[in-house]
Amino acid sequence: MAKSKAVFFCQNCGAQSAKWVGKCNACGEWNTFVEEIVHKETKNQRLKLFGQGAEKGNNAPVLLQEIGLHDYPRIAVPGKELSRVLGGGIVPGSLVLFGGEPGVGKSTLMLQLALRLKNLKVLYISGEESEQQIKMRGERIGVTTETCFILQETNTQNIFAQIAKIQPQLIIVDSIQTLYTDYADSSPGSVSQVRECAAEFLRFAKESNTPVFMIGHITKDGGLAGPKVLEHMVDTVLIFEGDRNHVYRLLRATKNRFGNTNELGIYEMQGEGLREVLNPSEILITQREQKVSGVAIAATMEGNRPLLIETQALVSTAAYGTPQRSSTGFELRRLSMVLAVLEKRCGFQLGIKDVFINIAGGIKTEDTGIDLAVVCAVLSSNQDVPLPLDLCFAAELGLTGEIRPVSHIEQRISEAAKLGFKRIVISENNMKSAKLQHKIQIHPVSSIGEVFALLFSSS
Repeated sequence: MAKSKAVFFCQNCGAQSAKWVGKCNACGEWNTFVEEIVHKETKNQRLKLFGQGAEKGNNAPVLLQEIGLHDYPRIAVPGKELSRVLGGGIVPGSLVLFGGEPGVGKSTLMLQLALRLKNLKVLYISGEESEQQIKMRGERIGVTTETCFILQETNTQNIFAQIAKIQPQLIIVDSIQTLYTDYADSSPGSVSQVRECAAEFLRFAKESNTPVFMIGHITKDGGLAGPKVLEHMVDTVLIFEGDRNHVYRLLRATKNRFGNTNELGIYEMQGEGLREVLNPSEILITQREQKVSGVAIAATMEGNRPLLIETQALVSTAAYGTPQRSSTGFELRRLSMVLAVLEKRCGFQLGIKDVFINIAGGIKTEDTGIDLAVVCAVLSSNQDVPLPLDLCFAAELGLTGEIRPVSHIEQRISEAAKLGFKRIVISENNMKSAKLQHKIQIHPVSSIGEVFALLFSSS
């Protein structure tokens, strides 16, 4: 017989309290504690839940050098984008949380993964859509397989009973907020239900060595819905970004115990599903026949992947006396720093002008190597002089006005040369690590004054 007790949970952060309190000590929110009845399962119930018959012995401490490593090769993922973000494939026994805005394509991407894994037995658990709806999406994708099972169920006890019968090699849950367990007396989607259901799948994944993907909702603030402990207990957190009014989607990892969190995957939403964009630089750069002021191309890095993106700037006289600063895809505080350096160190009068920055294609980058491209785009718009179409930039801006070096300069230069650029402007300090046999002309600079003289001296 399971034991039950009344516990109060904060609906904002998931903090637990033995009694009701007005203000949460963890997150500071008021009137967020709700009483929930939690059933504590016994060991026999847990073993029965996962379809096991015998209880394992108690674990004893072991010396680190005595622990043997088991060779568990990663599961190969069809396509390069998801595999790159995961760190080279799916790790057996891993728990992956996959979040994103409504309608961005989370279910489509996971269904494509389930249908394209031909050699694995996959169980797709749906709590939001019916079997017929999933069948219709599968036909639209146009991929068929005989190893993908669909289960329309929301009770975890019934789900694990079916798992024991099918013995899948990969499980996809869509979504964790729709599931509920009998060991928590609250509605699906509440803090305790999400935590308990995720904990059950975590125990199952580690004990059976079966990878599990859990689709998660996000809040109106853009964070993953549910308690923060949900992100701590999983191995990988993937975020699917993109505007539903645009066709491109970005896949990032905010947490990854088995790989780099700086990798980026790019997809294009089409009528038959999501298509991988293998060379995003060609798409992120607008093909123009005429020169336009305020446009500069930056050679950036997303993890180990070089990208050439278009930086757009608009500088105009402030209409109402108070200048505006707006930025899309580029950090607003860093834009303020760049403008302050241009005014203080270089004498450009930008304090009374509106400045707008946009990174084309919906890309959000944190690479400081885009600084020089932003500077040149601002100066180009301010002077109303277009920049050469065959020129790109890769350097960081310092507070003293110097042009600082960036990492992975070789990959940036190679990507620019591959896309047909004839010249690239980099920091003078990067010349030590840059090879000279490239089919692209390299302009080393050390200050903004040199950049201005290079671009606008003849105009």
